[in-house]
Amino acid sequence: MLNPVSWAQKIGHATVDAIWRLGFAARFFFAVLMYSGTSFRRLHLTLREIFFSGVLSLLIILVSGLFVGLVLGLQGYETLQRYGSTEALGTLVALSLTRELGPVLAAILFASRAGSSVTAEIGLMKATEQLKAMDMMAINPIARVVAPRFWGGVIAMPLLAAMFSAMGIFGGWLIGVVFIGVDDGAFWSQMQASVDFRYDIWNGVIKSLVFGVAVSLIAVFEGYDSAPTAEGVSRAITRTVVTSALTILALDFVLTSFMFRGTS
Repeated sequence: MLNPVSWAQKIGHATVDAIWRLGFAARFFFAVLMYSGTSFRRLHLTLREIFFSGVLSLLIILVSGLFVGLVLGLQGYETLQRYGSTEALGTLVALSLTRELGPVLAAILFASRAGSSVTAEIGLMKATEQLKAMDMMAINPIARVVAPRFWGGVIAMPLLAAMFSAMGIFGGWLIGVVFIGVDDGAFWSQMQASVDFRYDIWNGVIKSLVFGVAVSLIAVFEGYDSAPTAEGVSRAITRTVVTSALTILALDFVLTSFMFRGTS
């Protein structure tokens, strides 16, 4: 038989734990910002993390962007053909990628590949007591380990999103112009006339930057806060991927509602 008191206690404990963890995450974020100077004074630390988070994620970003562009071009052509507007295929592909799909899908892929790796790395350093060893040697682990990884992800994310969108547009051109036969000049001219730098490209860059901050913060926080066991690290990796995906989608809705209000 269900005991209402025990269920109320469980809900209360879960709520208190969630609020406490949210507060700890906010304090952790301010600590990362406070000790970020080390990341830029010792630039090689941040550059190494940009390479790890950005360059090593290029393959999955470019391949995924190409296939997304191919699918957009194919589906978009089938839809536009019904209304005799196949020349607008370039506009459809470019706006879909620069406004939404480019930043969102690139951020989710970034969280799955780079975010989970950062969480695993920091979590294993905590499990093997490397962070405690740094603290005993008067080396701040947040300044030496966490901050460079955070800023590496923040800087790499907009670049990856731009490459995702560029490869997606190439995929749309490939399937639409080369294979289907849409007019090449109409494809590019319609795109150039319809895509606005401020409302489309720049807002996409802002989105990808916000997503980079969110994913990088979640990744380093989950790793730093993970239980120092193999099971604790694996749970932290799972939380990173799930929380990042949900946060990206929620932030995308909020940002879109502010950015594109009254611009259509």
